[in-house]
Formats: sequence, structure tokens, C-alpha cells
Amino acid sequence: MSRINHILRELGRSLYRNPGTVLGAVLSLAMLFLLFDLYWITSETSNRLYSDLLSDIRIEAFVNDGVDDIEIPMVTEKISKIKGIFAIGYISKDSARLVLQHMLGTDLLVDYNNKNPLPRSFVLEVDKKFLNSTDMDMISKEVASLPGIFDVKYSREWLVKAEQMKSVIIEVGLALGILILLTALISLINNIRLMTRARAVGFQQMRLLGASKIFLAFPFLLEGFFISGFAALIGWVSIFYGKEHVSLTQLNIVYPNLEEMVIYCVVAAVLGAISGYLGIRRLLK
Repeated sequence: MSRINHILRELGRSLYRNPGTVLGAVLSLAMLFLLFDLYWITSETSNRLYSDLLSDIRIEAFVNDGVDDIEIPMVTEKISKIKGIFAIGYISKDSARLVLQHMLGTDLLVDYNNKNPLPRSFVLEVDKKFLNSTDMDMISKEVASLPGIFDVKYSREWLVKAEQMKSVIIEVGLALGILILLTALISLINNIRLMTRARAVGFQQMRLLGASKIFLAFPFLLEGFFISGFAALIGWVSIFYGKEHVSLTQLNIVYPNLEEMVIYCVVAAVLGAISGYLGIRRLLK
């Protein structure tokens, strides 16, 4: 019990003797964690938007005029066997005419009653696992190789650009995460070193009396743990405070769930404990 009391006293002594340093550490870390929180939310929101946009991508396969209507079921069956396709819709010439009329608000084919020039086509929905440019190209080539299909189209240029943008977001997030991690560690290490300088003599006396390194370092590990964890918590409190006072009706913002935020704060606190050890390591030699 006396050891626990000593650890708690040492922890309290660091906090109340250096309130400015502690407050500066908490605020600086909170700003860093808030920056990462905002990036995390932005990334989740963009991923949701990206997934929603991908779900609207369709492959359209146009049927050769030489294919009779009675052959359409056979072509449909062949398309259904291609890996990655889970839904097939057929648009006849009459249906294509109605779609065109709905889009333009007028029937441009009034003078084509005897012969409808619009092509027949299949609209293919692709499984989510295959919604990438590589698999979509593969599926398109397989569909185009079938007898009776003369052309296959989908929004390939848009998909490639969207994939490139997603890759950039991931790379920026990785670089930002590493930068925040290093900055947080260095900032907390320096703050803890400042708070331990005035206690260096007492620290050495404890060493001479036989105190173990772990026993001496534990208050500083707890200090880093609480400062960093509290700073991470402040970041999320700031986010949700802003959420209550600012509304964006045009954008559906995606927030991490409670479990992810708790894990995030715990990881931040553990990093703080590591910083505490690194800040006191010189005195342990």
C-alpha cells in the first residue's frame, strides 16, 4: 500500500507543481489528436460516398441487330455465368425509346414508328467485390466476347480517377498518422523531461536506497498515460460539441462508432505511457 501511495503522490506532485507544463502538453496533444480525428471522419465520409457512387455503376452491353428476340434468353444465360455479375436487366427497343423520352421530355422518334433505330441492351449489376477497374475490365471483356454483343460500356474513366483519389487519401492518412504520432511522442517526452529536472536529486536518492527502475518510472508512465488519454478524449468531445452546433444538411458525415473511439483513446494513452518512459529514461541509467 505504501508503494501505491508513493506512486500516487509522485503523480500528483508532477501535476500540481507544473500546471502550466501539463496544461500545455494536454492542449498541444489535443490539437494534434483533433487534427487526426477530423481526417478520420473525412476519410470515413469519403469512403461512404465512394461506396455509394460505386453502387450506381452499371455495365451496359449492346445487342447486335442480327440477334432475334427469341435468342435473348440464351444470351442472358451466358452473361449470368460470368463471375462477378449478380443482376441482369434487359432493355428492349421500345423500353429504350421510353427511357430516351423520359430523359429528354419529348419523343424524338415520332417519325420512326416503323423502324426503331435504338439498340437493345443489357444492364449488368456487378457484385461489390468486383467494383474496381481491373475486375470491371475483365468482366467487360468477357461480356464483349459473347456472340450477339457488339459493344460494352461503363464509366471507366470516372472509376479510375475515383480509385486514384482514394489511394491518395490513404497515403495522406498514413503520412499524417505517422507525423502526428512522432510529434505527440516528442512533445510529451520533452514536457515530462521538463517536469523531472527539478526532481533529479530526489530521484537519485531513491535509486541509492534501492528503488527499482520500474517503481521510479511508474508515476511518469501514468502521467503520460493520463495526459495523452485525456487529450484524445478532449479531441472527440470537441468534435461532438461542434456536431451539435454545426449542421451540414447536404452531406452525410460518417463518425466512428463508440468502440472505435474508445480503442483510439486507449491507444493514445498507451503511446503517452511510452512517451513517459522515454522522458524519464535518462534518469534511470
